[in-house]
Amino acid sequence: MCHNWHTLRNSNIKFMSDSQNSDKFFSDILSRNKEYEKPTEQIKIGKQLKQIRTKNKLTLDEASKLTGLAKSTLSKIENEQVSPTFAVMQKLAAGLKIDIPQLFTAPKKLQSCGRRDITRANEGLPHITSTYEHNLLATQLSNKLMMPYMSRIHARSFDDFGDWIRHEGEEFLLVIEGEVQLLSEFYEPATLKVGDSVYYDAGMGHLAVSVGEEDALILWITAQ
Repeated sequence: MCHNWHTLRNSNIKFMSDSQNSDKFFSDILSRNKEYEKPTEQIKIGKQLKQIRTKNKLTLDEASKLTGLAKSTLSKIENEQVSPTFAVMQKLAAGLKIDIPQLFTAPKKLQSCGRRDITRANEGLPHITSTYEHNLLATQLSNKLMMPYMSRIHARSFDDFGDWIRHEGEEFLLVIEGEVQLLSEFYEPATLKVGDSVYYDAGMGHLAVSVGEEDALILWITAQ
């Protein structure tokens, strides 16, 4: 690399290049595969308290002894006749060995929908730019938590991009063939060889370039 990296990092020079196209590519795949957040199920404290007590096979008398609260008080809370104060919730949490938020929200149930998507060799969805030749994997599934893809890196320097690539989420990079230099705005360039990997914040300006004679091949996994 011929650049003084500290100077390049702090430079205000604007370049015209492929970076905007790359930024849009990453934004598009993340938006297409973003997991839509579901609202947390809100439940009544009394109902949740009773479920916690019965799950631990405790009678009202036993729960009273553990929490230091009167049996009648516990019964009124479970039947939604009174709302517990913060001090009472602290006693419940300490006595039942739970966290206070557990009194407000039910634990998530582990559910499997059995999703699976096999991508055969050389059958991914291609997306080619002047700097990268991407091959998107597992494209049949929507609302994924991560986006895996193989990339052949044509770029050899920062100037091939003209500006940093930034997008939402976090990213994992594994070198499969060749030699790669990861450039990032907050760190010195890192050279990665076959088998080396790196995990980083994708909101930080970053680029990957090939530094050997052959174009390097990498596996990228982008996640939100």
